[in-house]
Amino acid sequence: MTTGSKSEIVAGVSVSYGHASVEQIETVAADSGRAAVESLLGQTEVLEAFVLQTCNRAEAYVVSETAASAREALSTYVDGVAPEAVRELDHEESFRHLMSVACGLESLVLGEDQIIGQLRDAYEDARGAGAIGPTLDDAILKAIHVGERARSETAINEGALSLGSAAVRFADDEHGLGDATALVVGAGEIATLAAKALDEPASRVVIANRTLPNAERLAKQLESETSVVGLDALSVAADESDVVVSATGSHEHVIDATDLETVGETCIVDIAQPRDVAPEAASLEDVSVYDLDAIETMTGETKAKRREAAEVVETMIDEELERLLTQYKRKRADQVVAAMYEGAERIKSRELRTAVSKLESESETGVSETEREILESMADALVGQLLSAPTQSIRDAAENDDWSTISTALQLFGSGFELGPTTPPASPRGPETLSEEMRERMPPRVIEQLIEDD
Repeated sequence: MTTGSKSEIVAGVSVSYGHASVEQIETVAADSGRAAVESLLGQTEVLEAFVLQTCNRAEAYVVSETAASAREALSTYVDGVAPEAVRELDHEESFRHLMSVACGLESLVLGEDQIIGQLRDAYEDARGAGAIGPTLDDAILKAIHVGERARSETAINEGALSLGSAAVRFADDEHGLGDATALVVGAGEIATLAAKALDEPASRVVIANRTLPNAERLAKQLESETSVVGLDALSVAADESDVVVSATGSHEHVIDATDLETVGETCIVDIAQPRDVAPEAASLEDVSVYDLDAIETMTGETKAKRREAAEVVETMIDEELERLLTQYKRKRADQVVAAMYEGAERIKSRELRTAVSKLESESETGVSETEREILESMADALVGQLLSAPTQSIRDAAENDDWSTISTALQLFGSGFELGPTTPPASPRGPETLSEEMRERMPPRVIEQLIEDD
């Protein structure tokens, strides 16, 4: 299906907790989403690119002129990951998946709210890299809109746990938190949610962070006894703690086995992506290390409780997806119609000049302004009447993805109108791309219809 200024195909890949391990997600995730976007956009065949990386997913979407070129570009993003860990998304699947992600249906914690902010941040990163064009712009903004609708019109996020609070509930279920001393490693969004979830059951919360002022700001938001330490004091803080929740944004391990050698019986929940805790720590006696894979099991009950709301959201996504696809088709049809009228205008102007020139050469007094206006009005009327039926046919064909009909219709008007789905007009938009003069010359009902449907 064509959607923008070229024949554009969207394709995506997803490596997420549902079909990939934490290690596989770590393998895919770049140091930053923007770096991944820039890498994809640097490939010749990529017209637009978008990357969404969170603690439990790494996804990339590209726009290209063919499905094959889009798939080839995405292969570089998932290089080194087993095929079974990669979910490939075709054109329409990409749009639907983005909406599903925005609604929280693809989250480890069903309906969680953090994904909306993460989607917006990733969108701004891609925009900043110049990677968002008309196709992905419409798709991502539509996904955010659907995500907001899902939360305001359904109970999909009612009682939903954030990833941080899910980690705390898991620790409580596994080891108990009554009167415990808890250590939170990190002071970002997820770590903040974890700290607030620990505030009531734990008797004391220690915040460890690379930047102490950030840790101090988080500590001030808590009501329980708190203290703040730097990452260089992790081993001491861990010795004093019964449970550790780690959620930094570090690309290297923050907690090594040596930091935990003397901690005794301790529950550690690592929800960072990449993981904060070195794998060797799991072999220590009395130390229990859990990651996102373990938390997924616990959230199954939460998903079951909101299954009814999820079904409503699925229907909402179906409706919004249909609207998005129709929007793309209408824009594409409007591009072709605009190009057809622009081509007709060029031919009309040329022939009108020729006719006026001949009349002036045959008349001693030349052609008056009134006569010129009559000739122009007649030419405009002819163009409008000739193109009225093809205009409707093109719009109907676009609705049905019938691009061969569009090509045939254009060919009927001669080489000046040759335009197929792989060589559309340069402008990416519809009726607003017409010049003021062109808008004046097109039949009013055609302009009104284009604006009404846009």
